[in-house]
Amino acid sequence: MDGVHDLGGRQGFGRVRYTLDAQGFHAAWEVRANSLYSFAVRSGLFNMDEYRYGIERMDPRHYLTASYYERTITSLATILVEKGITTQAQLEARAGGAFPLAGPKAAGRTNPSKPQAFKPGDKVRVRTDHVPGHVRMPGYIRGKTGVVVGVSPPYPFPDAHAHGVEARDEPTYDVRFDTQDLWPGAADKASVHVGVFESYLSPA
Repeated sequence: MDGVHDLGGRQGFGRVRYTLDAQGFHAAWEVRANSLYSFAVRSGLFNMDEYRYGIERMDPRHYLTASYYERTITSLATILVEKGITTQAQLEARAGGAFPLAGPKAAGRTNPSKPQAFKPGDKVRVRTDHVPGHVRMPGYIRGKTGVVVGVSPPYPFPDAHAHGVEARDEPTYDVRFDTQDLWPGAADKASVHVGVFESYLSPA
């Protein structure tokens, strides 16, 4: 899904701002938001990929102006409405006003029928797939070539897992990319490591 949430590798945003030893929460409602979301996942109401996709579906203007935990609440509420656990009217009555939800879902897709397995040292190319639903492939590596340097345990294919369709487990590969290949003429020489699902890769 090529949405406003995928800002990795984009230029013009300046240096990344951060605070050493920053607090995880700044208000009591943020603790409650995080607790509700964690409880919902642990209770099996939805999975992490559904949760991420709920955030990705937010209206771009809402997404860009929302805090981290406001995005959490929006995704949580959207999914609970979609699953019939609550209604938008009930949420707005509780909030005493408008309660914006994320947009509608796309269909999703299952794993490719014959994924290619890789091992450390293999040279791979990231596929150039453009999908309307959830995808865990950063846009800035699409079509780029790198080298596998590690393999992580299998996990359900997120493009399917976020949509409630068959999601077979597959490994992710730690792929090393050269920054000058990712951003020709616009990056210092360095390496970037990205965890890439098997179905996003092909032999280079």
